[in-house]
Amino acid sequence: MKAWQVRQLGEPAVAMTLNEIPDAEPGPGQVVVRVLATPANFPDVLMCRGEYQVRPELPFTPGVEVCGEVAVLGEGVTGVAVGDRVIGSPVLPHGGFAEFAVLEAAGAFPAPDSLDDAEAASLFIGYQTGWFGLHRRAHLQPGETLLVHAAAGGVGSAAIQLGKAAGARVIGVVGGPAKAEVARTLGADVVVDRYSEDFVAVVKAETEGRGADVVYDPVGGDTYARSTKCIAFEGRILVVGFAGGEIQSAALNHALVKNYSIVGLHWGLYNTFDPSAIRACHDDLVRLADAGQVRPLVSERLALADVADGVQRLGEGTTVGRVVHVA
Repeated sequence: MKAWQVRQLGEPAVAMTLNEIPDAEPGPGQVVVRVLATPANFPDVLMCRGEYQVRPELPFTPGVEVCGEVAVLGEGVTGVAVGDRVIGSPVLPHGGFAEFAVLEAAGAFPAPDSLDDAEAASLFIGYQTGWFGLHRRAHLQPGETLLVHAAAGGVGSAAIQLGKAAGARVIGVVGGPAKAEVARTLGADVVVDRYSEDFVAVVKAETEGRGADVVYDPVGGDTYARSTKCIAFEGRILVVGFAGGEIQSAALNHALVKNYSIVGLHWGLYNTFDPSAIRACHDDLVRLADAGQVRPLVSERLALADVADGVQRLGEGTTVGRVVHVA
């Protein structure tokens, strides 16, 4: 089968090579899926660079979420049948940027009929992260103000839609007019172009000085530091990631003085500590998708040969929405 592989660490455009490799084989409790669609995610970029918390042995195939058609069942698999259309996280080193990928059968969820392959593949990590962050960790309430950074990106776009579905007022922060238009299309009530506006000032003005109740921050660094200037009393700052490249230090005295919470979110840990919650989240996301309240924004659909370029551009911050390989 054809598969992109990382055989040496570096920038995706250099580290990833398209190779012919042996067909994937399922282990006990696993399934092999024929890949229908695989989105690019920032963890793919970080794994190529060797900077992610998960560091698979070389060589490996990136692609951390997938929509696929079940092709082969491993020993002991029940509840999944050949021909089922499913979504989930591939088991590395057999990631999704290939003709076939491997999934744990217990983590293969039915793909929503209301979404096409590229959209269904994109409903998993970003939307699960957003759902757990906003509902389980930050307990976002109707009528609250949600500030979303990198609002035109994969996880940010999901947070906008999930925030609106929860009844929040959403302020999205983006970089540039094109991304601002994307955030508006997604449903953000207020959009801030960080290149020309100060999001701290905008948030204070839009909330009559009270600040945002919840901050969804996948960027980190200075973005986090400045978010503490516009967080509301008893607000919650969700630390989702560090796409800006800088891991900040939290001034705990400031959190004490302003009575806000700094809330960590590592969605992948729920696979270990509460996997049943992931299935419950999936069921709720399917309900929202079927009702038209959420729909992943797929901005580019890539042939297999163009995957490395798409992952590279994601890492450089020049993409909007989801960039997805579609078979």
